[in-house]
Order: sequence, then structure tokens, then C-alpha cells
Amino acid sequence: MRLIFTTLFSLLIIVLVSCYHEEEIPVQVDISYAIPESFTAPVTIELQNKTTGADFYKWTFTGASPASSEKKQPGTITYTSAGEYKIVLEAWNDTQRSSKEITIRLDSAVTLDFDVAVLINDFAPATVKITNRTRGASTYSWSFQGGTPETSTLQDPPSVVFSDPGEHTISLQVSNGRETYASSRVITLKDKLNADFEIVPSFEDEDYEAPLHASLVNTTVSGLHYAWSSTGGTLTTTNTANSSIDFSAAGDYTVTLNADNDKETKSIDHTIHVKANTNLYTMSDVKLGVSAAHVTIGSFYSPSLRKVMTKNDVNTSNGNLIDLVFYGINSTFSYCRFVSPDSASVFTFPAIPQASHTYFVNTLETSTLSFSVSDFDNMVNDQPLTTLDIKGQDSGTAFFNNSIVPRIILFETDDGRKGAIKIKSFVSDGMQSYIMADIKIQKLKQ
Repeated sequence: MRLIFTTLFSLLIIVLVSCYHEEEIPVQVDISYAIPESFTAPVTIELQNKTTGADFYKWTFTGASPASSEKKQPGTITYTSAGEYKIVLEAWNDTQRSSKEITIRLDSAVTLDFDVAVLINDFAPATVKITNRTRGASTYSWSFQGGTPETSTLQDPPSVVFSDPGEHTISLQVSNGRETYASSRVITLKDKLNADFEIVPSFEDEDYEAPLHASLVNTTVSGLHYAWSSTGGTLTTTNTANSSIDFSAAGDYTVTLNADNDKETKSIDHTIHVKANTNLYTMSDVKLGVSAAHVTIGSFYSPSLRKVMTKNDVNTSNGNLIDLVFYGINSTFSYCRFVSPDSASVFTFPAIPQASHTYFVNTLETSTLSFSVSDFDNMVNDQPLTTLDIKGQDSGTAFFNNSIVPRIILFETDDGRKGAIKIKSFVSDGMQSYIMADIKIQKLKQ
């Protein structure tokens, strides 16, 4: 009987153990996650538990909020900083326990920003200081268009030298390991320093004869400070952008300009040849119209302005500067004469405001004066004019025609300047007929 009981008990144990193994459920841990926007911290991660066979769970979220959970589906967790973080899930039932670990790498938030500062001033060449204010990047790639150096991978690059004027682009590309960001700045540099100037004689001194007054016109590019000097003459100012100079005697003079722009200094010399004073102005190819052309070509001449004037040019501010009035009856030139400005209205011209009086010898052949075409051509100073009694030999109503070419007419202005006119040609063109003449006149009253 006892043997039968023992045998039955053993069979029961075998059956029970066999049933237990048939009902054991394996635990298979699986996790999935989703990041709604990007891997740039702060990040909220949505977790999905796909584990099978487990009844109990323990989540560990290193560095996250919350730090742990025992829910099957913990929902979302939040990381506020960049880095690598482990998520561990342990799952079990009454017979089995298993776990799984995943690692998530989160990136820094990148704020790309940098400043550029052109040192001293924006004239080329220029040194540019770069201040990098970028945050969250792990790599840097700089490009300096036209600069030295041309590139850099440093977070804080050295200063860059740009030698040439114009636009230069400074670019920065950064990465946080996963995403790339780029930005650029453009600087514009002015031209390099180039010192230069012009010596411009005054209107009265365009013949370069002493005494001579000239303007020093600064044409320097990219200059800031200036210093003038000369081997002769008298400078009006020495430290201004523009100046002027007076020469009292003939000679060769060198004028020097030193220019700087707080980076470099350059110098330029120009030489001027001042001629001896002849006390004589020479005007060539003066075109004076007949009476009918006084509105179009002009019949009035001002030696002071060195200008032929039409009827519409004459006004109260320049009438007193007209010394010569040519009257030609028509294209036949059968009756021609130079008349005094204050007698213009007598010869069908409009009255000249504030007109002065000029004396003329229109026909040298009827006077006692001698002054030939050769005398005119060879006159290099005013000496041949000084002894002529032009005022006393004024020819009054005498006139000439085009039968003698070239023809010399002498004159003396109201302020005592003596001169000579050489008519070179009589050009017949209907109502637009004219004479072509050269004129020589004293500069000053003798």
C-alpha cells in the first residue's frame, strides 16, 4: 500500500511540473520613441512600450524629467540639455525578467551670430576684427573672400587683412554635429590712398606769366590729412585739403603734397614753369559776326573775359567789360569798322549797359602810325604798343573793306590798355558772315 502511494505522488509531481513549463510566457522588451521636431535641446520625447509578455515595468530616464516611471506607457519625457542619455526599461512577469537600454544623443541649440569691425578706417588695405558670438556649435568653418587668411576653422578666428577695395564677404558655417547653419556679412572698403593734385592758374594767369596766382586742387583719393610745400612762391595754407599759391617771378617751381589716411602716407610732386611777364595777352581765332549776326555769332568782345558776346549775352554786370564792337554792314564787307562800346546804338546795335569808351585806328594807311602785320606777329611783349599815340590818332568815321587781308587795327581802352587786332579773313555766309581775327592787348595800364 505504501508503495502504491509513493508511486502516485511521484506521478503527480511530474504532471504538475510538466503543466508549469507549458504555461511560462517569455518577456520580450521593445521600445520605440518619437521626437516631434528636432534633436536640439530642449526636447520632448514620446515613448512607446512595445514589450510583450510582461506584467510589470520599471523605466529609468537618466537626465530627464521625470527620472523614472512604473507605467507601461510612460507618455512623454523632457530633456533640457544637450548630451547622450540612456533610457532603460525593465520588464517582467512571475517567471521571467528582461531589460533593454537605448541611448539618445541630443544636440545643442545653435544661435549663429558674429560681428565684424573694420579697424582704424575703411580705406584699403584694412584689418578686420571678428567677434564670434555663436552658441551651441561644435564645428566652425570661416571663409574670408579676398582676405588673408582665406579660411579658418577656429571658433575665434584671427584678424583678417583685406588688401583690395570693394565688397568682401565674410561667411561662417557651423554645425552641432547633426544640423548645419550659415550666415555671412559684407564689408565695403574704399579705394587705396592715391595722392595727386592739379595746379590751375587763375583765369587772368592762364598764360603762366608772372606774377601768377594758381589754385592747388587736391584730387587725392582716400586721404584724410594733407601738407603742402613748395620750392618757391607763397602758399596760402599748408595743412588744408586745397590751397593756392602765388609766384612773383619767373622760374621752375616744384609743389609737393603729402597725404595720409592714418594708415599710410604718400607724396606727389608737380612742377610748374612760370614765364617772364610780357604784359601782353594774346587771343587767337576770335570770330566776330557782321551786324545781322550780332544775335547769333556775336559782334561784341571782352578781352577781360576772353569771350565773344551776342546781344543776349550782354547785361548790366558785364557791359563795362566789353572793349571791342565790330560793325560789318553785310556779307560784302564793303563797310566795316570797329566802334566804341558807348557808340553801339549809333550803329544799329542795342545800347550796352555801363559802356566804356575805346579809341580805334581802323585805317592805319590814313594815319601817321606804323604797325605792320609782321610787327603784330613778332610782338612777344607789350613794348611795341607803349609808344603808339592811338588815342591821338583815333580815325573817327574811317572805315575799311575786305580788300586788304590781313589788316591791322589799333585800339586803346578807356583804362589805358593798348592793343592790336589782326583780321585774318573775311568769311561771306549771308546774314551769318563774319571776320576771323587775332588780338593782342596789354594786361596793365602803362
